[in-house]
Amino acid sequence: MIVMRAVWWTKPGGPDVLRPGEAAIPEPRRGEVLIDVEYAGVTFVETQLRAGRGPFAWQPPLIPGNGVGGVVARIGDGVDPALVGSRVVSGLSGSGGYAEHAVAAADRLLPVPDGVAMTDAVAVLADGRTAVLLHRAAAPRPGERVLVEAAAGGVGGLLVQLAAGAGAVVVAAAGGERKGRLARDAGASHAVDYRDPRWTDAVRDAVGEVDVVYDGVGGDVGHAAFGLLAPGGRMVVHGMASGAMTDIPAEQARARGVTVTGGLDAAPETLHACAREALAEVAAGRLRPRIGAVHPLERAADAHAAIDDRSTAGKTLLAVNPPT
Repeated sequence: MIVMRAVWWTKPGGPDVLRPGEAAIPEPRRGEVLIDVEYAGVTFVETQLRAGRGPFAWQPPLIPGNGVGGVVARIGDGVDPALVGSRVVSGLSGSGGYAEHAVAAADRLLPVPDGVAMTDAVAVLADGRTAVLLHRAAAPRPGERVLVEAAAGGVGGLLVQLAAGAGAVVVAAAGGERKGRLARDAGASHAVDYRDPRWTDAVRDAVGEVDVVYDGVGGDVGHAAFGLLAPGGRMVVHGMASGAMTDIPAEQARARGVTVTGGLDAAPETLHACAREALAEVAAGRLRPRIGAVHPLERAADAHAAIDDRSTAGKTLLAVNPPT
């Protein structure tokens, strides 16, 4: 049996349950391709699943990772042979990405545009499609005041750029002065530290009420952000960095004259289109993903630990077989 390097999730727990090991190289079936992986993305959701707290349950043993970038090495039946050798990024079936080789559906491949680094392409595969999906949902207009929570994170940093590019006045809510500076570098007009109990006062002092809230933190921060919405405002709930999603009763939103949206269209074709748009924005120079950290594949546990303790800013990647 020919084997590859991989990282295994062995049981729910802390980062140390991620163990380097080996696995059989998967074979592409009909309609699939085998990718020689250069980089794999690491997401916040994967850290939650690792700990046993995600939106669904993993069953051990399992190779984590749902987004990779690399070169198509082999194809299954019914796949265009011209794909072999092409640079691509792709989501997988929910797992299998923390490994030297991964199988992906051929119809879900996205070509990496010329001039776009593989690191940037992998960085916007999951975070970029999410940011574009959220941006479409809220559709901020020129001059509107937009609050982006977790604004120095992978999704948050891209949302800052998209909102600023649309002509909105962006207020970044981030954890600490350093992350606030990074959000300003991405295009935010103002930055506040949401760990400060009076952070909402700082928002009001800067812009008054806000028209759009991108809620990637949830919990107390999400509820406080809801209180900042002006009549006619829109809040898009999309994350739970605090450990809990923001739950706003519909009657409370109606009483305030605002809209709270969650559970956005996550159909595969929609996500694919959003990822393609994000890659095009990177190629055009209008979107710049921030790579916060790149860890060797065997140090996946370190990548998860850094996300757990909030020491990262931007996207975290695993270098599997980076090009020399």
